[in-house]
Amino acid sequence: MLLIVGAGIVAALQVGKAAIAAPLLQNDLGIGLTAIGWLAGIFAAIGLAGGIATGALVGRFGARRVMITGLLVTMAGAAIGALVTGLAGLLVARVIEGAGFLLVTVAAPSLLDRVVRPSDRDLAFSLWSCFMPVGMAAAMLAGPLFEDWRMMWWASSVLVLAICLLVPLVVPGGEEGQPLSWHRLRRDTFAVLGAGGAVGLAVTFALYSLMFFAVFSFLPVLLMERLGVSHQAAGLLGALASAVNVIGNLAAGLLLTRGVGRPALLVTACLVMGLASLGIFLPVAPDAVAFGLCLLFSAVGGLIPATLLASAPIAAPAAGMAPIVLGLIVQGNNLGQILGPTAVGSALDRFGWQSAAYIVATAALVAAGVAIAASKGLRADGAGNTGNGK
Repeated sequence: MLLIVGAGIVAALQVGKAAIAAPLLQNDLGIGLTAIGWLAGIFAAIGLAGGIATGALVGRFGARRVMITGLLVTMAGAAIGALVTGLAGLLVARVIEGAGFLLVTVAAPSLLDRVVRPSDRDLAFSLWSCFMPVGMAAAMLAGPLFEDWRMMWWASSVLVLAICLLVPLVVPGGEEGQPLSWHRLRRDTFAVLGAGGAVGLAVTFALYSLMFFAVFSFLPVLLMERLGVSHQAAGLLGALASAVNVIGNLAAGLLLTRGVGRPALLVTACLVMGLASLGIFLPVAPDAVAFGLCLLFSAVGGLIPATLLASAPIAAPAAGMAPIVLGLIVQGNNLGQILGPTAVGSALDRFGWQSAAYIVATAALVAAGVAIAASKGLRADGAGNTGNGK
């Protein structure tokens, strides 16, 4: 189980490295914050288009094979990125990395669901949901150690390869794939899209990712400008802010197993994130308080992905459709990854830091409403799957 989570962490590190490398990329390639936003957001572009299809691939070829393939693709994308000489080539390399990230993040939770007991599912998925903040924190922490962003890309490629080589040795195989046909894919896709709980989970995840990446894609730059800290100090503070997301991830698993309702966790987290964003981006709080709000934003926000991922099997219209639901949720996650950095990056270039506050706060309010509707859909759609639709 830990190696599966580790695969997610090294995939997530590829996302975080673009944020911490932003000053180096600006100096070397002469690009602005809008381009940095695209470097972070385009990573997820292919995931937005291919989440459900990837879920079908997992059902056909097995989660372990797809995860190994995803790690190899991620490694190749990072290596290509280290070799390119301009922004266009780097964008192409990020798309390749995004394809690998998609394969890993759809296959890994499906594989995790296979190797853990049903009674341990909520705790297992809360542990899995830590992969993104831990990967982001690792990137923030290690990034300032590199004076050249290309060396950062090479190092990340080698790390992915190391994890990939361990997976066949540690993770058990024995999966039986199902025949893949367009008729079956179309039928399962429409069944999942007709399940209100599944769609609600995906939309909520999209809004969460929008809020999270709207803050963390530009956090190092914000810290350097607002607090006047060095690049290395910004990396350390950014790593801390990302790492505390794990608190919410793990807390969600414990709270769910103790009977705390999913709507309460989701709505509370959304509203706290929205309020915290006002203090982060608006000049209404001292600098130290603003950073404290970054910690609160991240820690409480961690409740959301863990709760949503643990709810995926509940939302599936049938047990065999769980990978499709996970693919849809990953599509929502990728949509937020695209919209957050690109929308906020454009707004920052035109209107300054204050504009980000209004984007994130609005997303938080909408997410709270969608989360309530999604939770009702889980009770209706998943009652026959698990018996626990809280």
